[in-house]
Amino acid sequence: MSWTFPLSERVRNLKPSPTLAIDTKAKTLKAKGVDIINLSAGEPDFDTPEHIKEAAIKAIRDGFTKYTPVGGIPELKEAIAAKFEQDYKLTYRPEQIMVSTGGKQVLYNVAQAILDPGDEVIIPVPYWVSYPAIVELAEGTVRFLPSDPDKDFALDLAELGSMLTSKTRAIILNSPSNPTGAVYSREDLMTVAALAVEHNFVIITDDIYDQIRFDNKGPENIASLVPEAQDHVIVVNGVSKTYAMTGWRIGYLAGPQAVVKAATKIQSQSTSNPNSIAQKAVLAALTGPQDEVLKMKKAFLERKNYIMERLEAIPGISCVKPKGAFYVFPDLSSYYGKKAFGKEINNSLEMADYLLEESRIAGVPGIAFGDDRFMRFSYATDLSIIQEGMDRLRVALSNLNS
Repeated sequence: MSWTFPLSERVRNLKPSPTLAIDTKAKTLKAKGVDIINLSAGEPDFDTPEHIKEAAIKAIRDGFTKYTPVGGIPELKEAIAAKFEQDYKLTYRPEQIMVSTGGKQVLYNVAQAILDPGDEVIIPVPYWVSYPAIVELAEGTVRFLPSDPDKDFALDLAELGSMLTSKTRAIILNSPSNPTGAVYSREDLMTVAALAVEHNFVIITDDIYDQIRFDNKGPENIASLVPEAQDHVIVVNGVSKTYAMTGWRIGYLAGPQAVVKAATKIQSQSTSNPNSIAQKAVLAALTGPQDEVLKMKKAFLERKNYIMERLEAIPGISCVKPKGAFYVFPDLSSYYGKKAFGKEINNSLEMADYLLEESRIAGVPGIAFGDDRFMRFSYATDLSIIQEGMDRLRVALSNLNS
């Protein structure tokens, strides 16, 4: 008789990241020679800027390859503090900052640090796929806050007020948003801040796309708009998207010193310090020239305008115009219940499979983000690839018949 290795209930209930799963499937097909248009990955196609790479090479040559302080090297913390002062007019001391192995680890550490079993965390829908899992791994309870695409996915503030209970511990905000590209209005953020102060809950603001905005406004978040709420705010950020450094795995947080100390303690017992060489590279990214960032943002804007023009020309599609990040989140549900090549499409998972298998387009089903009506496509890729992807999407949808 074979032995079944015992796994924890925690991991048995854990769902894998759908975005990474789709991206892996697309890359596997591509490796086999299949002509795949991959619009699934949230990863800039640009190379990391040269001065950042050179800083990493210098760190290696200088022998900066040993353990560092668990929460990051002092000079990087100082650079992060300076960036918060420059971008947000927020003042943080180095002891209020922690550096981690990517923004995802920051969020994980924060959840472990502030949540007890049964604590409730409010997550607006649509949401980044890992938010619910991170809360659940900390034994928290997720409560989903609906939003309306007809109102540019604005927060339902009346519903938020009615959801607050004695168990409400936090809300997670992501603006600009993955997957929608939406940016929350200043008025809505100010209302959330007032509720947090009144009801004593934490605002976790995920600002990973803060530099990629198309509304002619600079980076801003809830603490920069309402400084008196700063003690209620935990700011999460990183370098993956802004500097095309997804593989370098450096994220950071700023917040109340007690939270940072607790999150650092958790990190000391899990990964210990973030990569020493990557920290030196990030120091160069934050303190060096920002010309390449502006070039990337300009390219994203051009791509956004193009992909929106193409989507709006396809019958049956509606799509909120993104104000930031590098995703579109079109509603394809008008094609549900239709068939092509013997397959009936009834939900976003079936739509994603149909597009990948029949048209060789990789996108992420909306159900992964909490709304089954939609699909997410990334335009963090070359314009020619986006053009071919939209050509294929138009044909694939036109092949669906009642």
